[in-house]
Amino acid sequence: QVQLVESGGGLVQAGGSLRLSCAASGRTFSTYAMGWFRQAPGKEREFVAAISWSGGNTYYADSVKGRFTISRDNAKNTVYLQMNSLKPEDTAVYYCAARWSPGNSDYPYQDGMHYWGKGTLVTVSS
Repeated sequence: QVQLVESGGGLVQAGGSLRLSCAASGRTFSTYAMGWFRQAPGKEREFVAAISWSGGNTYYADSVKGRFTISRDNAKNTVYLQMNSLKPEDTAVYYCAARWSPGNSDYPYQDGMHYWGKGTLVTVSS
């Protein structure tokens, strides 16, 4: 069982930056690929970014590529999402998710997540 708790959301002006954190419980954090997803009001949840268990592989949605950076610190059981050049359309609840990585698979999974956090709200004003 993995419990995930997001933090770092808030209100920011367009063009600004925020860094989200996701703290995970459990001693097996390093065996999980991690991802960030978001859900805007009235829209379905969408993929944002993913990172493999080692941190060596990442993948981004086209809408955030070049602006957002996902990273992880396995010693601290934490994954981060650095968000720069924020736009009003980035406004959403951001969720952290984990997917167990079988064998030696070092893939940044973007779906099939096993565990989810409760989310943190990011609001970007114009």
